[in-house]
Amino acid sequence: MKANPLLQLVIGSLLLSLLCGLLEAQEKTPLSYPPTKRVDQTDDYHGTLVADPYRWLEETDSQATKAWIEAQNAVTNRYLESIPQRKAIEERMTQLWDYESFGLPVQRQGRYFFSRNSGLQNQSVLYVAESLQATPRQLIDPNAWADDGTVALAGWVPSEDGKLLAYGLAAAGSDWREWKFKDVATGKDLEDHLRWVKFSGVSWSKDGSGIYYSRYDEPEEGDEFTGVNHFQKLYYHKIGEPQEQDQLVYERPDQKEWGFGGSVTEDGQFLIISVWRGSESKNQLFYRDLSRPDSPVVELITGFEYEYEFIGNEGRTFWLNTDDGAPMRRVIAIDLDHPEKADWREVIPEDDAVLRGVGLVGDHFLASYLRNAATQVKVFDLDGEMVREVPLPALGSANGFGGRRADRETFYSFTNYATPSTIYRYDVQTGERTIFRQPQVDFDPADYVTRQVFLPSRDGTRIPMFISHRKGLKKTGDRPTILYGYGGFDIPITPGFSVSNLVWMEMGGIYAVANLRGGGEFGRAWHEAGMLDNKQNVFDDFIAAGEWLIENHYTSTPKLAISGRSNGGLLVGACLTQRPDLYGAALPAVGVMDMLRYHKFTIGWAWVGEYGSSDNPDQFANLIKFSPLHTLRPGTAYPATLVTTADHDDRVVPGHSFKFAAALQAAQAGDQPTLIRIETKAGHGAGTPTSKRIEAATDVLAFLVKALEMDD
Repeated sequence: MKANPLLQLVIGSLLLSLLCGLLEAQEKTPLSYPPTKRVDQTDDYHGTLVADPYRWLEETDSQATKAWIEAQNAVTNRYLESIPQRKAIEERMTQLWDYESFGLPVQRQGRYFFSRNSGLQNQSVLYVAESLQATPRQLIDPNAWADDGTVALAGWVPSEDGKLLAYGLAAAGSDWREWKFKDVATGKDLEDHLRWVKFSGVSWSKDGSGIYYSRYDEPEEGDEFTGVNHFQKLYYHKIGEPQEQDQLVYERPDQKEWGFGGSVTEDGQFLIISVWRGSESKNQLFYRDLSRPDSPVVELITGFEYEYEFIGNEGRTFWLNTDDGAPMRRVIAIDLDHPEKADWREVIPEDDAVLRGVGLVGDHFLASYLRNAATQVKVFDLDGEMVREVPLPALGSANGFGGRRADRETFYSFTNYATPSTIYRYDVQTGERTIFRQPQVDFDPADYVTRQVFLPSRDGTRIPMFISHRKGLKKTGDRPTILYGYGGFDIPITPGFSVSNLVWMEMGGIYAVANLRGGGEFGRAWHEAGMLDNKQNVFDDFIAAGEWLIENHYTSTPKLAISGRSNGGLLVGACLTQRPDLYGAALPAVGVMDMLRYHKFTIGWAWVGEYGSSDNPDQFANLIKFSPLHTLRPGTAYPATLVTTADHDDRVVPGHSFKFAAALQAAQAGDQPTLIRIETKAGHGAGTPTSKRIEAATDVLAFLVKALEMDD
């Protein structure tokens, strides 16, 4: 058996700490939290008075809040830095993270664009190669944009001829994007500069003369990161002209919540407009005929009843992936000259696995299914006849399968809990696959195993759960375990590689992922079973997963930690307040903690379709039952908790976590720490520099080492 360098370092640190008696002294010294003032703020919700004493913490940029952030971070940093094993964890985390990784290639007219990170670069670099065999040259290095790596490359799209590149920038983790343009041959930037773009991609016109994109009006000064986002508009930007002259393509002044995704068909004939409303996985589908000047926008499918994803077209026939008439989704064809539903033609029928996406490459449909939360890919011809299944190396997640109808090749990635993301090239005509890029990480994947179990929730529903750990690990009933979940917004949680999770498993920990209702693992019914009035099902599923791990002798309450981000942060907060006796530690990250006011900030209103709104009396009565901020009970012994957020999170504004942490510190009757870690110059997670990601992951694992008493 190979020596474990992390284990050796941890043992060395532990022996030193025991000799010095530091751990015993720390355990006997209670934490002193910064005082958090309470204000006399009470709101009347349909006759129910609800206090909100920490309302002032919603003012993220106020001097008082900044002082509170600094004071809380000082306490948290002292606590984390005092943990002897932290240094060893950071060293191993850095060592493992230092591997070459790649993004999926995009090919345009023989040019290949792809991202690469040499290992510890804060941001991945974009390269271009004139062929698969040619030596790539650097096109964009975001690491040059900011010394601390906090400005990220947030999207890039080459023109159809591969001569121009549109690319997005995101600063400090914000959802706001700026878009710029580059001449690929020379590497020089054009003068074009687009601002106030959010929740929008870009799509080139067929001739490369401009792009379609969506944006919001410029916000009031001071409202950039907390103001509500309404009235998105779809524009056309012509290369070489200032943004002020962009052509307004479509808007709906009567529908402030509608958003628009514009994409040009591969043949350049149509502009497809996917109309979204909030976070619902339901949309309308409009189009505009670009071959006829001044043609109107045609409302092809209206009503927000189902999901319609445009795949491609053959002249005036559109192919769509939809759950209309098929909860697990199917592929249909619509003739624009006979668009009535009665004339729709089914191409690929519904399967018993959910159809998550379809690519159209080499005159074939590449259909990606989720079967029990793992990827399955099938190839169909244009008549819907199955040609073959794409073989995958193991149980895991495959993504990609994009390209053009004329392409012979496509690319996809494969990953799971012990496999770093490997990029494959796939020949659509022959089915041959070859490795394009494969990372080399300093560990042996064969040392780890993943199994999938199915467990009953409170109402008997079968819930899948992946359990990963070192091979040969004995079920002793007291293994330190992280249980992760999400359960919302029709988003599936599928197997994926993480250096942080690998380090955790090296340390002897178990990593478990429960696929909860509310997610996208099993189609529309599964999602709807975990939203609105059914939201408690999600928490019941997660609680049942924790109980199952204990009952089946994987772990015990003192050794069980729960973890989740964003909607998963809400999950952890709700389960923490509902079953504080079940867990040894809790890690709510960038969570939605105030369910009564979440819709009053940035894009929060868009989640009303998922959660409901406190403005509605019936929905208020449901929300207050599980809102983490409002279900904390003073005098309760809560498990060790590390709340994490970022000061520039403009999706789930940090006031959620600020108020929850303050209330938790006030309510805590036990002797376990209740800390908050607030990242500065960061946002909801996307684009976070590697250095910050390593620091954050190190702090979380160090916190768990102490909270779960892994030094025993």
